Amino acid sequence: MDLSLLKTLNEDRASRRAAILVTDMPGGGQRVIRKGDDYAADPLAEEFDKRFRSGKSGMVATATGEAFLNVSLPAPRLVIIGAVHISQALVPMAEIAGLDVTVIDPRTAFATEERFPGGRLRAEWPEDVLAEAPLDAYTAVAAVTHDPKIDDFPLIEALKAGCFYVGALGSRKTHGKRLDRFREAGLDPGLFERIDAPIGLDIGAASPEEIAVAVLGAVISALRQAPGAAA
Repeated sequence: MDLSLLKTLNEDRASRRAAILVTDMPGGGQRVIRKGDDYAADPLAEEFDKRFRSGKSGMVATATGEAFLNVSLPAPRLVIIGAVHISQALVPMAEIAGLDVTVIDPRTAFATEERFPGGRLRAEWPEDVLAEAPLDAYTAVAAVTHDPKIDDFPLIEALKAGCFYVGALGSRKTHGKRLDRFREAGLDPGLFERIDAPIGLDIGAASPEEIAVAVLGAVISALRQAPGAAA
């Protein structure tokens, strides 16, 4: 591999940017395609879109022979705002599903090691945590505190960052008031439809454990399916 390409790929990994190394098998030529690049005119554009969603590397046929697509995606993250009962059930399930999970809650009565053993727990305000670890397109955010002082900031930041999933707990009435606050804060109303509220798949979930299942299902659906695809 060309050293400049290797350096580029390493920089992309460090910056949590998705990239595909395309290797032309007959000639050995290589190039890098990044998610967000303007590759619409590329003959492999549709294949790139599929691979960026699936994360799977593999061989594809081209007009000049086969090419190998080596896909490098950032590890998907789930940031849970609120150390509540739903979060206690959601953390181990999300970790089993391969997500890197962080729970954020400044309320130290809830954010304790006893309630979240072995997990990445931050008993701090979301503003402080996200300043150190900014959100990105391969991060999902689930806000479940029911407290606007805690939930609103990370939800707004998630929409601005283009997080692949943004969910918020609360009734439709609660969500309506939330959107009113977001309008007052100057957030583009065009982003509002990206918020999954009430949070999670509509499976009739009632208990915290069932709601956690619904949330995880929605997160995985958003990660793996094309925009506009049915959940």
